[in-house]
Amino acid sequence: MADLMDPRRVVARRAENLSEARPYVRGWGQAKRAAEALAQQLRAAGLETDFPGLKADVSVFGDGLVCLGTLGPDAAELLARLVAVGLSAEMAERAAG
Repeated sequence: MADLMDPRRVVARRAENLSEARPYVRGWGQAKRAAEALAQQLRAAGLETDFPGLKADVSVFGDGLVCLGTLGPDAAELLARLVAVGLSAEMAERAAG
């Protein structure tokens, strides 16, 4: 069966059947740290309850994945705005420096 994912392995299948040849713990650990960092920022923005499905996972290839879970449209729109504001601020800093 062909792999159902993009070339960067972002949309990789979850690791339902683990293989001893893959470093799952490393990938999951990276995803766990990233999910915790995201959760901290979501709490700071008052969005903690809008992301109940936020969790770390790992793909069949051992790549860490951060799952956001099912989002309501308001939460998704606010997250998009926060990302846009952050990117704008970063671009302004680079232009000034």
